[in-house]
Amino acid sequence: MFRLIVFSIIQSALLCIGQVLLKIGVMHMDKSSGWKDFIFHSVLTNWWLLGCGVTMTSAGLLWMYILRHFQFSNAYPLTALSFIFGMLAAMWVFKEPVDVKQWLGILFILLGCYLVTK
Repeated sequence: MFRLIVFSIIQSALLCIGQVLLKIGVMHMDKSSGWKDFIFHSVLTNWWLLGCGVTMTSAGLLWMYILRHFQFSNAYPLTALSFIFGMLAAMWVFKEPVDVKQWLGILFILLGCYLVTK
C-alpha cells in the first residue's frame, strides 16, 4: 500500500504541475485574430504548453502503471490528492486566497485518503 501512496502522490503532483503550466501558458498566449494564428503563433510556440504536455503525459503513463499494478478501488480515490496540490499551487504560484472552507475540504480529502488506504 505504501508504494501506491507514493506513486499516487507523484502522479497527483505531476497533474498539478501540468495544470499550473497550462494556466501560465494560456496567460502568455497572444491574442490573435484567426484560427491559424492561434495554432501556429500561440500554441505551437508556447514552451509553457509544451511543459504541460510533458508533465500531463508523464502523469498519464504513471496512472497506467498504477492501474496495472493496484486495485482500482484503492487507486482511484487517491487521485483526489491532486486537489490538495492544486490548492497549494493556487496559493503559492498564483497568490490566490484560500479560506477556511477550502482548508476544511482539504482535511476531508486527507481523511478520505487515509480511510481508503487503511
